[in-house]
Amino acid sequence: MLHTVDVDELLTLMNPADDPVLERMEDQANREGFPTVGHEVGAFFRLCARLMDAESVFEFGSGFGYSAYWMAPAIGPAGQIVLTEVDEEELDQARAYFEQGGYADRAVFERGDALEVVNRYDGPFDLVHLDHENERYLDGFETVREKVSQGGMIVADNVLHSGDAMSPADLRVALDGTHSPDEGSSLAGIAEYYTHVTNDPEFETSVIPVGEGIFASVRT
Repeated sequence: MLHTVDVDELLTLMNPADDPVLERMEDQANREGFPTVGHEVGAFFRLCARLMDAESVFEFGSGFGYSAYWMAPAIGPAGQIVLTEVDEEELDQARAYFEQGGYADRAVFERGDALEVVNRYDGPFDLVHLDHENERYLDGFETVREKVSQGGMIVADNVLHSGDAMSPADLRVALDGTHSPDEGSSLAGIAEYYTHVTNDPEFETSVIPVGEGIFASVRT
């Protein structure tokens, strides 16, 4: 049986970093110890965007644009991806990377809290990426759910391994009610999020074991 690390390695082998801008972004992340979704998850996001013929993407938390850059080629020149980030320097770095890659014309760079920024957009969004604070994932989902297109997807990252060093076993214990995570913790937020989205009749949710774990919810 393949484990997550094996899946990640296979995805890396099948999706080599042949973009010099991506390589520079990964070098920066490694040099600064900056948390990104990683090569494997980035490749998965790009695949999702291509399979869905996504034209509109919204990100809750973009850092210096690594995950958004992965999706940019898949949405085409007529598409739009909205990056949100509270750190002005990181947002400026994201803009610079998109300009280097030739994708700046399909990106909107919004400085501020994503939960506030998204209210300025009507949608619909074909793909939404939740990558802000785990304990606010549910707020993000509820804020954007009605703006997701039919057949569109919400992907929540860092759900199996996050600030609380959670594992699938930790999450299972939290979900079955035998343990109550500390209120406000990453594990509590993720358990609450997963319970909510799996019970939402308008979405079908699956766990994708790549990177630090993804919950993928498709609006049916």
